[in-house]
Amino acid sequence: MSDQAPIIIKRKKVIAGGGHHGGAWKVAYADFVTAMMAFFLLMWLLNATTEDQRKGLADYFNPSLPIAAVSGGGTDALNGDSVTAEAKMAKDADYESVDPREAPLPPEDAIKAQIEDLATEAGIIDAEGRVRVTKTDEGTMVELVDTEGKPLFGSGSAVPSPDLQILIDATAEVVRATGASVKITGHTDALAFASDGYTNWELSADRANTARRMLLATGVKPSLIQEVSGRADREPISDDPNDPANRRIAIILVNPKEVAHSQLR
Repeated sequence: MSDQAPIIIKRKKVIAGGGHHGGAWKVAYADFVTAMMAFFLLMWLLNATTEDQRKGLADYFNPSLPIAAVSGGGTDALNGDSVTAEAKMAKDADYESVDPREAPLPPEDAIKAQIEDLATEAGIIDAEGRVRVTKTDEGTMVELVDTEGKPLFGSGSAVPSPDLQILIDATAEVVRATGASVKITGHTDALAFASDGYTNWELSADRANTARRMLLATGVKPSLIQEVSGRADREPISDDPNDPANRRIAIILVNPKEVAHSQLR
């Protein structure tokens, strides 16, 4: 019995529950994090971009809509815009410059100062009293007004004076620089004509058309003229209806947004 070989018992370890699961859960988690990152990036882009920029993004990913060949600075998804910039600015000199009609109008005080400076240089010593610049719902209104003894037109006529020529030339500089569309209105005082055949309505309209022709003569494009009208004495700027200041030419530099809305109507 002593020569019998020893009995060896092997115990096999069995692991319950399927063992190691591998990295599948890590892949799923990474997909989830990537999706969340893309979602937050989308939310940020929607908040940080303008409507035009979002349209550019939509056009970029829509194969049925080609990207515009000319944009504010490139042909990328944002049409050349910075993600956070409101204004369109060219990023490369090889691209066309921004259309000035798409840019916001300068502040009223800057427009007034420029017109007054140009008029003063041309010989009008009281330019400050001849130019009014105010903000309206349509845009920026430049008013060229009469003063006592220094009319813009001959009495009862639409013949321009040398002072009006200077003031129109100065205003045209602003119109050409901004590229803004314009509306022109003529205004008179309340003094009536002896005849009913020709009234302040006709006179104010004739004067507005004279101002239109003078603007065109300075190089303002005819396509920028949106409207020409006469208001007679219906919109005085003075409590005295016969005040010379009521005799004036108003030139409205139309806001770019207003132009866009009018083109959609």
